[in-house]
Amino acid sequence: MSVVDEIFATLEARGGAMYGGEAVTQLQHALQCATLAREAAAPDALVAAALLHDYGHLLNDDDAGAAAKGRDQLHEEIAANHLSKWFPDEVVEPVRLHVPAKRYLCAVDPRYMSALSPASVRSLEVQGGPFTDTGAAAFIAGPHATAAVELRRWDDLAKDPQARTDTLASFRLTVERAGLAGPR
Repeated sequence: MSVVDEIFATLEARGGAMYGGEAVTQLQHALQCATLAREAAAPDALVAAALLHDYGHLLNDDDAGAAAKGRDQLHEEIAANHLSKWFPDEVVEPVRLHVPAKRYLCAVDPRYMSALSPASVRSLEVQGGPFTDTGAAAFIAGPHATAAVELRRWDDLAKDPQARTDTLASFRLTVERAGLAGPR
């Protein structure tokens, strides 16, 4: 079984779980986010990151309802650490940084924070809240921060239970092109 087979099997098997207090499943959320990235003509690596940004939720059996219970399960680190075996930084780092990107956007854009869903506000609290001005400046100056901010904006829009998306199968070639030839 290839890593892409494993990832897609996990998305299919575990993606039916609800997405952290939102009105969509994990798979619906992933597909919406990746479809938005594809529609924005993002490069394959960022489309793959959009599809896989919350993959850590699916790898962690103790993840359900964690934010509502005041626990940060660090799903972004779980996903990034797992994916780093097979994918380059252009995929892995936006995944790792999509939570800090939310903290950044909350610090620099008051309209952004006021538009967050209640579930995202709850998770923001356990993820450390908005960055300070210094933290925001340090974040955006780092590598892959701009891509993570793009991903974060799609992430926030990908919560519509009525949204039409591309199919999971339609992302297979994109994910394969974004990956590495073999384990690192």
